[in-house]
Amino acid sequence: MQKTQVWDGFIRFFHWSMVALIALLYYSAENSLMELHFVAGFSLLSLLATRLIWGFIGSDTAKLSALIHSPKNTLAAIKGAPQETPGHNAAGSYMVIAFLILLVTQAVTGLMTTDDIMYDGPLVAMVSGDLSSLAGSLHHQIFDWILIAIALHITAIVVYKLKGKALVPPMITGKTTESYKQNAKMKSGWVGFAIFCVLLTALLTTWGAESVKTLLS
Repeated sequence: MQKTQVWDGFIRFFHWSMVALIALLYYSAENSLMELHFVAGFSLLSLLATRLIWGFIGSDTAKLSALIHSPKNTLAAIKGAPQETPGHNAAGSYMVIAFLILLVTQAVTGLMTTDDIMYDGPLVAMVSGDLSSLAGSLHHQIFDWILIAIALHITAIVVYKLKGKALVPPMITGKTTESYKQNAKMKSGWVGFAIFCVLLTALLTTWGAESVKTLLS
């Protein structure tokens, strides 16, 4: 059976790395492993920044423009209308947008958060006390919304599976057995991975050097 390429290597790396990092961030925060939390947070921020860049220069299915749909198309997708092009359908696209907004906000507020005892985010000294306090409050509250979004995402996967459409295998292999009127142009995921490595190295060198040293010592 002929298969259609739907996700490039970076998008798949991004997806599963996000799963691992969110779990690691939760674990490290709950167990007060703040050096690990900082490194995981910088990794998250680098990954998100790369995803946004990839949204302009990456594969057709990775483009941010591919996530924008009309209300009519969104309603049709919810009702189960077939897709003409590979990638997220209209309803799934807005879930991706919501995830990105929540995660970017979570990462940025973490940079401005302090526990007023031992640990300060790298931007705490650059913002007012009120803004830092607000960022800290949002940083804790938004994670609850992230958990809700994850629950909705898993529910959607199960519902689609019951309808005969498996969403997980394509995110592992990058390919699907479904056919479309128009195929997507794909880019090498290694380019996205290289951008991520450069951004992560820059962040860890600039803000996370002490955390990395502590973890390695």
